[in-house]
Amino acid sequence: MARSPIWKSIADTLAAEIAEGLYRPGDKLPSEADLASRFGVNRHTVRHALAVLAEAGTLHARRGAGVFVTARPTDYPLGRRVRFHQNVAASGRAPSRRLTRLETRPASAEEAEALTLAPGAPVHVMEGVSLADGQPLAAFRSVFPAEPLPGLLALLEEYQSVTAALTALGVADYTRAETRLTAKRAGAVLALALQVQEGAPILRSVAVNVDAAGRPLEYGTTWFAGDRVTLTVTPD
Repeated sequence: MARSPIWKSIADTLAAEIAEGLYRPGDKLPSEADLASRFGVNRHTVRHALAVLAEAGTLHARRGAGVFVTARPTDYPLGRRVRFHQNVAASGRAPSRRLTRLETRPASAEEAEALTLAPGAPVHVMEGVSLADGQPLAAFRSVFPAEPLPGLLALLEEYQSVTAALTALGVADYTRAETRLTAKRAGAVLALALQVQEGAPILRSVAVNVDAAGRPLEYGTTWFAGDRVTLTVTPD
């Protein structure tokens, strides 16, 4: 009788263990070397089994981090009041942010137009990565008018939250005035930030938030990992 390939037996075993909850969504699998030792095969055979499970959507590799069980996509409502921490916490996952850039510089032409500023007016810029349970969900860039928001960068660094930083400056509320969504593919820099393969599908959101008086307050661009987030439009 013909025997099944060893890689298929390994893939079936790992799939069954994942189905039984021995490895949960978001968990990291043992290394290729550890799996090769466990099953008594070479790493090439293990790599073949993992690739089959990744193609099926059961696993995903993060560059430099390892192989993980695919978590269910996080529901992320897009309404008039979009709050990252609130959205992720509501899905039962732990939100966090990693800031990579905080600076004040002249606005680009696009930023000045979106924020109704004079060309080259100073703006505060925040960039970073938003995570859920330690897994990158999105990379972001937020641009704010500098003159009405002195001290914003220090508050963003302290609170790691746009809402908390704006509240500390007396901005009690802000709402989404406009959102544009476009399908893209991850370039090398975005792929590294999101820990996805280069060329992986991503969804770009470009939005303008305004204060209670309707003045533009934030011009934000967010690049969502396509397989980790389900964007929903809410009627508010």
